[in-house]
Amino acid sequence: MKPIAVLAALSLLTLNVGAQVARPLSVPPAPIVSGGSLLQIGGALMLVLAAVAAVAWLLKRLNPHQIAQGGALRVISATAVGQRERVVLVEVDGTWLLVGVAPGHVSALHTMPKPATPARQAETAQNGAGFSGWLKQTLERSRHA
Repeated sequence: MKPIAVLAALSLLTLNVGAQVARPLSVPPAPIVSGGSLLQIGGALMLVLAAVAAVAWLLKRLNPHQIAQGGALRVISATAVGQRERVVLVEVDGTWLLVGVAPGHVSALHTMPKPATPARQAETAQNGAGFSGWLKQTLERSRHA
């Protein structure tokens, strides 16, 4: 063979091998999010939500407001009288205070001694056991009317 023909064959062979190496592989790209990773993310989310619910339940159960009060001050009842205004009945050392509460302002409305038994408890004791006694009385009234 002639040297030029050998060189031409070698150059064609190297170009062909280089072209094969440089060609992109026909392997499909890996998916960014797979089913397993979605399952892991969902499980972690459920775990975090369960932890939040458990902490909320625990805080509600322990009621840190009453623990911090120490028993010297106790809220008996409260009711809203406006969008941001409330009337609160507070017990302080055997005295009941009726207090009006508004944003940035608290004022005493009335002061009275603590009754021996609150009116609602006395009424419940006379009429029976709360709702069941009330229902019984209402049914008896409707039968007699």
